[in-house]
Amino acid sequence: MNAPYAPILVVEDMPNVLELLQVTLTFKGYTVITARNGQEALEVLERETPSLVITDILMPKLDGYAFVYQMRNNPKTRYLPVIFLSATYVTSEDKNFAMNLGASRFIEKPIDTDEFLLTVGELLTQGPLTSPEPLQSQAFYQGYRERLEHKLRYKNSQITRTERLIQNLPIEQKAPFQAMLDQSKTDRSTIQTELDDVYRILDELKKK
Repeated sequence: MNAPYAPILVVEDMPNVLELLQVTLTFKGYTVITARNGQEALEVLERETPSLVITDILMPKLDGYAFVYQMRNNPKTRYLPVIFLSATYVTSEDKNFAMNLGASRFIEKPIDTDEFLLTVGELLTQGPLTSPEPLQSQAFYQGYRERLEHKLRYKNSQITRTERLIQNLPIEQKAPFQAMLDQSKTDRSTIQTELDDVYRILDELKKK
């Protein structure tokens, strides 16, 4: 049976989450194409026009915020519906920034598959998307910087607390917290890289 919609693009850097989303959607009859970060996703969009974009926010190379910003500034992809997924960017400010970028929905991880599928179905059957005008460069990068700086402070605090806890745990209890610490450090590095790029871009904008 042919899928009734164009493919759904899923952008996610965590292999287990990507597999879960792909299997869940495929089981319901959707065709799925995937990318592991925002840069890969932009390359996919040069070749494909999906019916829906589902993207994580915290990713290497180009995160979800920057990816959707670029997508909204391309007339070919400006009106594609977008679902943001995140376990890290979940404050009200994070969500408001996502909606200002033109997100259709925001879903927190861990993902409730029933709610997820309902949201996908609603977006695919609604009328044409009315997306806000793309944010101006200065407004986007200032808001983006604030979100990254806030998340970097949070990750640093989380890492400090986890390191302190590990020192006081029995050896047999350390493994899961060490894994948590390693992931937090990876996340911190990703956020710092994005933040350094944003500082550079803002400096260039000031010179114009």
